[in-house]
Amino acid sequence: MKFVFYANTDWYLYNFRLSTALRLKSEGHEVVMLSPPGEFGARFETHGLRWIQLAMDRASLNPVREAALIRTLARVLREERPDLLHNFTVKCAIYGAIAARAAGVPAVVNAVAGMGYVFASERMLARTLRPMVKLLMRGTLGGKQSRLILQNPDDADAFVRARLVPEQHIRVIRSSGVNLERFLPVQPIDEPRPLRVLLAARLLWEKGIGEYIEAARILRAQGRTIEFVIAGSPDPGNPRSVSREQVEGWAADGLVDWRGHVEDMPGLMRSMDVIALPSYYREGVPKSLIEAAACGLAVVTTNLPGCREVVREHGVDGLHVEPRCARSLADRLVELDDDRVLLRRLGDRARQNALEHFDEQMVITRTIAVYDELLPTRRAAHKAAAAA
Repeated sequence: MKFVFYANTDWYLYNFRLSTALRLKSEGHEVVMLSPPGEFGARFETHGLRWIQLAMDRASLNPVREAALIRTLARVLREERPDLLHNFTVKCAIYGAIAARAAGVPAVVNAVAGMGYVFASERMLARTLRPMVKLLMRGTLGGKQSRLILQNPDDADAFVRARLVPEQHIRVIRSSGVNLERFLPVQPIDEPRPLRVLLAARLLWEKGIGEYIEAARILRAQGRTIEFVIAGSPDPGNPRSVSREQVEGWAADGLVDWRGHVEDMPGLMRSMDVIALPSYYREGVPKSLIEAAACGLAVVTTNLPGCREVVREHGVDGLHVEPRCARSLADRLVELDDDRVLLRRLGDRARQNALEHFDEQMVITRTIAVYDELLPTRRAAHKAAAAA
């Protein structure tokens, strides 16, 4: 069988969905990766996967340009003739569902990891777009031969309440998973040293970047020697991206050590003590939090949809901070700086949560089970092989 994975960046497909593609390939299926051009796409060839480039402006609102994109996408799907199309992110899910219908693709899976800018922001543009996006979702994502994968129950409830997708077509799979063989626990360090705190994310204001920097200012004014690190790059395709000049200015002022895009995230995380994500973005389940949990870092985040899938109980498996409150974040970091026993206990519990709930192989198995719901031939072949 043939599968096509479609996302708005090659970076997303490579970092979040490569393992699923390779599992399918190992079972004898063909997987094609489809995205706009980017620096990660060429890497698919080294894994024996074909990559098709499709020009796409993530921020475009030009109806003529967007209609042309959907027509091109439908043409690609007619040429490829996949048995199943898996779309990622809201825009790709809507466009992919429309194009799949036009191209006669038998089965479609849509994955929406968080509600994104349109639903997370209260800015005028986001509020203006929201009714139109909801209308498009309602008309495209609820097909009989389609399923919608969400990463947390809060989003599932929101989709059902808004009557965007029938409840029987929604599947909740918590996160895209973490490779527990790569993200290994940090080794405890006996000698005293400054607390090291990491924020790893796209540099969007709603991820709590401003609050993170303000917390660094507060603690520096108190004379604390806590090290603040940021891993991640600006996202020019998002209207709420922090500019490169802004983050370079913070680094120049000594508030933060900015690493930009980091290839070796396991290595970086094993040199840290805490992962902080004071996000008020409508997250799915943040990848950086589950990767850090797998490394045994103490997790500090908000008690909001997606983030609370990682820290369920304050003081037990992590710490909660108030959204949009730098003082709350600063106070939590002081608590961990002063109590290294608590720091270690929260890190150990975070690792246990990762083992129980976020194992990448478990997530892949559950994702493929959704494919099997829509592909009876594959399901029958899989059962026959298991019986044999």
